[in-house]
Amino acid sequence: MRYFNTSHLHIVHKVQNTTSGIIMTSIATLGSHCALQVLKGAKDEGFKTILVCEKKREKLYRRFPFIDELIIVDSFKEVLDEKCQSILQQNNAVLIPHGTLIAQMSSEEIESIKIPIFGNKWILRWESDREMKEKLMIEAKLPIPAPVTNPKDINKLVIVKRQGAAGGKGYFMAANEEDYNTKREQLISEGVISKDETLYIQEYAAGVLAYLQFFYSPLKNELEFFGVDQRHESDIEGLTRIPSEQQLKSDKVPSFNVIGNSPLVLRESLLEEVYNMGENFVEAAKRMVKPGMNGPFCIEGVYDENAKFTSFEFSARIVAGSNIYMDGSPYYSLLFNESMSMGKRIAREIKLALESNQLEKITT
Repeated sequence: MRYFNTSHLHIVHKVQNTTSGIIMTSIATLGSHCALQVLKGAKDEGFKTILVCEKKREKLYRRFPFIDELIIVDSFKEVLDEKCQSILQQNNAVLIPHGTLIAQMSSEEIESIKIPIFGNKWILRWESDREMKEKLMIEAKLPIPAPVTNPKDINKLVIVKRQGAAGGKGYFMAANEEDYNTKREQLISEGVISKDETLYIQEYAAGVLAYLQFFYSPLKNELEFFGVDQRHESDIEGLTRIPSEQQLKSDKVPSFNVIGNSPLVLRESLLEEVYNMGENFVEAAKRMVKPGMNGPFCIEGVYDENAKFTSFEFSARIVAGSNIYMDGSPYYSLLFNESMSMGKRIAREIKLALESNQLEKITT
């Protein structure tokens, strides 16, 4: 494993592909979220792997031998700097975006990255902006909860969300305008959200949580259903173990901060609708934000008592819930006669694109 500190730039030796004599493509990502899965999958497919790693996590990532190089930074925003991008460019790197990239950088900053980004970096803006997200979901004919544009119009239970990939932190529920204002002010006073922050309000959809994970290959023009996960959120889940009498006495605003994920397998009778939703989303993305929804994505929502799905979110890149299937998912076992994680599937797509000279078709 090699290490580079962006404050003391070293010359990076390009790795030669011994079979073709050309510079080998590397796969890079940020050291968080699903980096281990992404880089393990890349190494399994024969790629050189690079991790942009914050100093505070260097000890963790040194443990894993499939990471070839670490670029040590004080902050992930340094990936925007010329020094860091120069290292990645010299290594012919393709950057795999995930939730941390979206959470820590603006859409303008992401779009300014010079190295190829796997998938469609332009659609990440649509994921981060709640109004744009809603517009794309409507175009895809996904059933969505009704938005509430003004707190004065809250007349039933709603969930209030932040912009971008916040991991559920700062989300809260409200029953009316007074409840909304009280909880908002409390979260501002606690420093969880800012006073100027734009919040998005939508009717609360009750049911069984299901995060539907897909992969669309523009090379094959084919949609794959990867799997389903559920998210475990603190401290809202812990509150359900407290008797209602004690809950009513608490003035704490519950948090929806995602702590981990667990697998879910759907009734087989639901799969046709799952594929239809995925295909509709891919087609809508092609119309709304070219080149479309390439690579992994997730449609997130709930199933009600009649097994009807309501979608409240989408993620236009790999989600952390795919980490539970590092050795392959139940649904991918039906498509591949080998262990296939989402990280490995991304690397396989890049390999196929390189072999057919179509890398520009799967990167932006």
